[in-house]
Amino acid sequence: MDLFTDESAFQKTKTEPLALRMRPQTLDDFVGQQDLIGMGRFLRRVIQSDSVPSLLFFGPPGTGKTTLSNIVAHSTGSYFEEMNAVAAGVADIRKAVEKAKERLLRSNRRTILFIDEIHRFNKSQQDALLPHVENGTITLVGATTENPYFEVNSPLLSRMRVLRLQALTREEIILILKRALTDKQKGLGHIEVSVTEDILGLLSDRAGGDARVALNLLEQMVMMLVDETDGKNPSVELSRELVETVAVEKFQVYDKNGDNHYDVTSAFIKSMRGSDPDAALHYLARMIEGGEDARFIARRIVICAAEDVGNADPAALTLAVAAMQAAEMIGWPEARIPISQAVSYIAAAPKSNAVYLAIDLALADVRDRDCGPVPAHLRDSHYRGARLLGNGFGYKYPHDYPGGFVDQQYLPDALKQEKYYKPTQNGREKDIATRMAERENSIKPK
Repeated sequence: MDLFTDESAFQKTKTEPLALRMRPQTLDDFVGQQDLIGMGRFLRRVIQSDSVPSLLFFGPPGTGKTTLSNIVAHSTGSYFEEMNAVAAGVADIRKAVEKAKERLLRSNRRTILFIDEIHRFNKSQQDALLPHVENGTITLVGATTENPYFEVNSPLLSRMRVLRLQALTREEIILILKRALTDKQKGLGHIEVSVTEDILGLLSDRAGGDARVALNLLEQMVMMLVDETDGKNPSVELSRELVETVAVEKFQVYDKNGDNHYDVTSAFIKSMRGSDPDAALHYLARMIEGGEDARFIARRIVICAAEDVGNADPAALTLAVAAMQAAEMIGWPEARIPISQAVSYIAAAPKSNAVYLAIDLALADVRDRDCGPVPAHLRDSHYRGARLLGNGFGYKYPHDYPGGFVDQQYLPDALKQEKYYKPTQNGREKDIATRMAERENSIKPK
């Protein structure tokens, strides 16, 4: 520090986290989310016209939800009040609403109530907000990392505009890091930091799309090097080894009970169904690194083997069940091997959902139609008096006929023309389709 250094700024640098100091104050300083804040886009237009409706920012951590809420507050003529749903309750909501009413009556000034982590409010707390959002006493701005369509009451959600934020790209995080390194007032510009683009890229990758994590890691590394010289050396160099020491592994955006959990699981199943083993293994790796239960993963693999491969390759189900049993017996990390074997096999296997469609068609008829009784010749005839009732009379034992097949009616009379199972021409099911066609032709009138 020299005579020209702002001492108050220096002290601020020492007390507030870098991510907080570097928080943008205007839309022009904000990095990312151009679909929302670009020229002519919705959020920029309502801020510029001071006509902000109730909003709900939804997205991963570190993407700018709280920052955008603060920009909204400082870019409009409204009074801004902030609370966190973790610590606030109904009493706090009522107090904020009463103040908003007074403000509206005395100065005709609107109030924006920002609630961070709004998904943590229970139903009664969310209901307490509803009438005041409805009548315009407050403009509600919420932020959540959880899917609002699962976590926020429908009546409240219907009165808010949901704005989805995306994880920041590698290039966007690198830009944010560069700004922090050159900003002498709020960032680390008072320290001479030597760093390559590749190192910043590695740091961005380890942050997993979270700007807050990236800035925190950057600050930790720089201050670690400065402290090692007792603050006497104003010049430090960031190396790959240091990044790998401080950021041991990539920050994983994966919540086993959250929205990302369902998105990754969905992508995993759809990749297997879509015959892309590389993508399926990628999403499997995400679930493993996120600490997902091996049994949860294995059950999805078994379902996919039956639903999407089916009789096109019956071995897929056998392998899936074996992988599930193996995972149950050995657990992580070794379970990744049999599970990945099953995933790659199922993804590469021929596909048919004919069995899945067939059972759903049959179930629909059982639920919705009068199917009638079991044909008499198929009924149980092993108990005393069964023959007197006509049970089993006329039944033809297939093994007594050539090829183990004989033409006779199996479906009830009301359904005897129905065809539920329609094998495809994929994989082993092609053989089944051929065999069924041959049998069908053999019973047609000559």
